Amino acid sequence: MYHEPAMFFEVLEYLDIKENGVYVDLTFGGGGHSKGILEKLGEHGKLIAFDQDPDAKSNLPEDDRLIFVPQNFRYLQKYLRVYGIKQVDGILGDLGVSFHQFDEGNRGFSFRFDSPLDMRMSQKGKSALEWLQEVEVQEMTNAFRNWGDVNRAFQLANKIKEALAEGNLQTTFDLKAIVESMFGSHQSAKILSKVFQAIRIGVNEEVDVLEEMLGQLEEVVKPDGRIVFISYQSIEDRMVKNLIKTGNIAGELNKDFFGNVLKPFEAVTRKPIIPTPEEVERNPRSRSAKLRAAKKR
Repeated sequence: MYHEPAMFFEVLEYLDIKENGVYVDLTFGGGGHSKGILEKLGEHGKLIAFDQDPDAKSNLPEDDRLIFVPQNFRYLQKYLRVYGIKQVDGILGDLGVSFHQFDEGNRGFSFRFDSPLDMRMSQKGKSALEWLQEVEVQEMTNAFRNWGDVNRAFQLANKIKEALAEGNLQTTFDLKAIVESMFGSHQSAKILSKVFQAIRIGVNEEVDVLEEMLGQLEEVVKPDGRIVFISYQSIEDRMVKNLIKTGNIAGELNKDFFGNVLKPFEAVTRKPIIPTPEEVERNPRSRSAKLRAAKKR
């Protein structure tokens, strides 16, 4: 089951949808945001929806204005060209794992279920177990530190490698037991969330994928076009914030001869938009969501 999309009305407001415009939903998921966009589009409008998860196809509406691309959004510009589209009027990215993926116990995204260590959004490529087996201790340590802010990251990486060598790590509950043996069960939920997040980011190359896609936006968005991103973790939010503020994800200011900052987008939200208390009460998983929107110069 797919849940209601985060900040549905805010997304539609900040996309500022033109009746016959061309829009992109980078993360179709349950199709909630896409449905809202289609309702605002006219007869000649167009929506291109990306999603690498095969489960998303079951939510596709019958609508000639919708083009579904079953691919990772890192290939945004490539597939726009395939369909003869050079630039679009707006792009939406609801980043991270969908609620559906968390709730599908056999996908391995959640420590609530005892399942194989998978965590692949596309269900292709290396599983989480294979990723843990192949990466070196230092790379795993860096993942825990940089993508999960996990304490005692080096020690945890070593424990995981030991468990793998002994054949004691196959499932999400095996990993949960390792984490609890180090940090105790009383605070395990918070630590486990960080550990699972770090591994998931590594498995799906989420940081690299987001960087690649953000680097394409200057070319694919029309002047006065909008970009709207919802992020649920600081890594993604910082990358989007830096792109809007400085024109690059590193946050480095580049200026022309006259001292003007060279950046393709102008923020239309002074601060990130967060869900209303009513939405958080109705949909608790939206509580960490931050929305940022910008307009192409």
